[in-house]
Amino acid sequence: MQANYLQRQAEFKARLEQQGYSAMLVLGHENIRYLSGFSGNAAYALITKNDCILITDYRYHQRATAETSGFDVVCRDRDTESLGDCINRHLAAKSHVAFDASYITVAVWQDVEKALSNHTFAPVTGLIEQQRRVKDAWEVEQIKAAAAIADQALAETLPYFKEGVTERDLALELEYRMQKLGSEGMSFATIMLFAERTALPHGNPSSQVLKHGDFITLDFGAVVNGYRSDMTRSYILGEASDKQISIYKAVQEAQQASLAFVKPGINCLALNAASQQVLDDAGYGEYAGKGLGHGLGLFLHEVPFINTLTDYTLEVGNVITIEPGIYIPGYGGVRLEDDIVVTDTGYEVLTHAPKPFII
Repeated sequence: MQANYLQRQAEFKARLEQQGYSAMLVLGHENIRYLSGFSGNAAYALITKNDCILITDYRYHQRATAETSGFDVVCRDRDTESLGDCINRHLAAKSHVAFDASYITVAVWQDVEKALSNHTFAPVTGLIEQQRRVKDAWEVEQIKAAAAIADQALAETLPYFKEGVTERDLALELEYRMQKLGSEGMSFATIMLFAERTALPHGNPSSQVLKHGDFITLDFGAVVNGYRSDMTRSYILGEASDKQISIYKAVQEAQQASLAFVKPGINCLALNAASQQVLDDAGYGEYAGKGLGHGLGLFLHEVPFINTLTDYTLEVGNVITIEPGIYIPGYGGVRLEDDIVVTDTGYEVLTHAPKPFII
């Protein structure tokens, strides 16, 4: 992995130079991990033309030294040195510095800026995230491993889907099994919803009890080495009505229609349009979720996003979700989501849990 980090650092330094910056202050934990390997928090990274510096404190110094590649780790004494002063002593005179604007509060930045009056600063967003869009082989393997954990955990939890169980109990069971199988916590807060509550795209599990004929929607993911999986399955317990079958079939066909387009060189707008057309033709277009999917990696929702706004052409190594959904208030909904990686010839599905509608 050391070579991977060194390559990422070299590529990012070249990006900085192209943008006209002499340095960048990196503040997002996922961005720091991507460039350095450090998995903790309470850290700040400073990337210059010649150096990569990780600033942390006594709580993380040993861990950062062990985990990072290509970085000099600085242990700042928070009692005697401000963050701004520490950054200042590692910057060349009158540097033009970019900073990760999405990951710092105004109050903290104003305090830091006071110590850096000799330099000019520019807020930037998405500079590192653009580099993160294309995953290397190691990154893809971590997402595959996380997806495999989620697949297995769901298989072990399905026998508990019975009348009388609550949303909260099933969510906890699923999370317990993912962690027993090796997940580093949850990719995000597990969504487990029954009946009419499945019309909530991102509802929280409640004490609602599962009944015969209910819709079930579960959206969840595991984490391996910081990389996340994200999968949604929808079921009916026992017996489905004609309308429930119609909704499920429309979502299933919408997902397949968009997947049929996936390959390098295809624009994300085309994927979204293919899915929406199926849902429109089935009569459910007004109930469709806004957006078809998103990039996936160290962060749950990464670029590229698949919606009506993102003009992005797929590249080999993009890992994305394809997750069409129908959400009818007061009645219920269905979402099907899989993780895929774009390959030279098309795509590879990373999530393999079966999709039986009736359980």
